[in-house]
Amino acid sequence: MTVKIWVIGAYGIVSTTATVGGKALEKGLISKTGLVSELPFFDGIERYAPLNFDFGGHDVRPMENMYAATLDNWEQNRHFEWHILERVKDYLESVKAAKGTALNCGSGVKELGRIETLEQEGLTLREIAERIVDDMKKFADSETVVINTASTEPMPRYSGEYHGCIDGFERMLDEDKKEYAMASMLYAYAALKLGLPYGNFTPSAGSNIPALKQLAIENKVPHAGNDGKTGETLIKTTLAPMFLYRNLEVIGWMGYNILGDLDGKVLSHRDNKESKVVSKDKVLEKVLGYSPYSITEINFFPSLVDNKTAFDFIHFKGFLGTKMKFYFIWDGIDAIVAAPLVLDIARFLLFAKKKGVHGVVKELGFFFKSPMETDIVNTHQQFEILKEWFSKLV
Repeated sequence: MTVKIWVIGAYGIVSTTATVGGKALEKGLISKTGLVSELPFFDGIERYAPLNFDFGGHDVRPMENMYAATLDNWEQNRHFEWHILERVKDYLESVKAAKGTALNCGSGVKELGRIETLEQEGLTLREIAERIVDDMKKFADSETVVINTASTEPMPRYSGEYHGCIDGFERMLDEDKKEYAMASMLYAYAALKLGLPYGNFTPSAGSNIPALKQLAIENKVPHAGNDGKTGETLIKTTLAPMFLYRNLEVIGWMGYNILGDLDGKVLSHRDNKESKVVSKDKVLEKVLGYSPYSITEINFFPSLVDNKTAFDFIHFKGFLGTKMKFYFIWDGIDAIVAAPLVLDIARFLLFAKKKGVHGVVKELGFFFKSPMETDIVNTHQQFEILKEWFSKLV
């Protein structure tokens, strides 16, 4: 049995790192450190989703194959040992991404360099969707999951007519209403149409519209998202509950994030950055039950490449009204903290499908900054929910 993962943004650093990690696990080259699904609480998942992987995907950058993309990412970051890359080179050379869409992906798309997209071929919206479906269908079997790791899109132009139900979404495709369609929606539509579990590791819309939630229910497909919780927000949603538990009032919370690489370049554009900031900024109110003054900044810092750094300042009030301060710095390699979660989410979604779970799997909220259909973002609560969900199904 092999877990097949179709990745949107296949040539990006998160996807390529997940691919290297997945194949390295198969070969016994690395430990299972970083994989939530390998904790003792989740014993038994290997019967439904073993640590054997095959990868494919879509991308809009014309590259020779996944090895060329991985090598490009590695040369900039050196984020794992060279010998690991060499041991999986043959496999990476066999994987070539299908041409994807960057429809309405914002001004940040130009930072990707030369791109080749389906819309550049003059295809209609329906034709783009059908091509994506066909690409996934050629790769997919009953063990396949689709994960979106592409660059962050701008906030969508929502339409009740086209996004409110699946009939409306289909009509949007037939009427070629491109202004209402986001690339992430089309990928999610294709996955759910084919009955493939879908995970949205980005803050983009993806399956988080009523039409696609309806499609997931009708086709009995599990899906989850949004926006992988990997760094500063993981710390924030783990630390903020401490203030709540001790009845300390958070007066203000400033988070200043700097990062390089393509992610940083894309997020340096205001339209692409907006949905990311919203995703990171909402968690405090959900954890604390009130909204302290907050500043969330994300800025491009080229020399950091994939080394994402965050400086957080917390001003809080204690007994007798005394004001105090707390500071922390998060300094992590973004792809290294994100890649194992791609494998985790794929495994849990495949497990969910085999257990007959469908629709939004809010119990997988532990992995996301903005989990769908729940306001629980407290990391401690999320983990307990995940453990309980798994133990009841296994």
